[in-house]
Amino acid sequence: MQARALAGVEVAGPDHYARTLALPGGPAWFRVRRQGATLRLSARLAALSDLPVLVARVRRLFDLDADPLAVDAALSVHAELAPLVARVPGIRVPGTADPHEMLIRAMVGQQVSVAAARTALSRLAAELGETVPEREGCDRLFPTMAAIAAHGGEVLRGPAARIRSIVHAAGLLANGELSLTTGDDNAAQRAALLALPGIGPWTADYVRMRVTGDPDVFLPGDVAVRSGAASAGLPAESRPSRSGPAAPPPGAAV
Repeated sequence: MQARALAGVEVAGPDHYARTLALPGGPAWFRVRRQGATLRLSARLAALSDLPVLVARVRRLFDLDADPLAVDAALSVHAELAPLVARVPGIRVPGTADPHEMLIRAMVGQQVSVAAARTALSRLAAELGETVPEREGCDRLFPTMAAIAAHGGEVLRGPAARIRSIVHAAGLLANGELSLTTGDDNAAQRAALLALPGIGPWTADYVRMRVTGDPDVFLPGDVAVRSGAASAGLPAESRPSRSGPAAPPPGAAV
């Protein structure tokens, strides 16, 4: 999260993460700080009724409803993975505090480095995000889908087709034609995303992993996955499936 934190929206360090967030009752700010084996949540809300919503989103963001002991036991069955599990036990699947935002971040991050995506997204937030009272380095919200649909083309840089795809997806989310929630059926969500221009298997699966928490998502073409596989002594090159050749790999997961 520290490598991907967007200026003004998020602040992260080795033992803490803070950000602004638009909730039903208004703008909110929260910070999660690690204290030993626990995470402590602090928050400022516009409406107290948003507290259950915020807690649910934070739990999803940090995958706190997973059973890390069961996950470690399952992964440790594989000889290549057992040393990695022993070195860093309790790894979880990172989630998201906002599914709509996650899709935009994933689309901006296609075929570019984490640093380049962070720069582009920080610019998007600076230009289109609503400003809020500053708290611990956070002073703006991530832009609404309506704002990106209306003005994203003026702010985003890169291939014109990619910009059109991002603006189009934001528009569909803004007007409700595209639904993207943590409760979506995994297969249906993937199919809906793949039907959009500019979204391929990597993006659809990455979003599905972060939004629904599907633990069985695998990204064989991802550079980070390949590098991790190689360091663990596993095959690092994706193989063509029976249904056809593998898609070209993206630059990095965002």
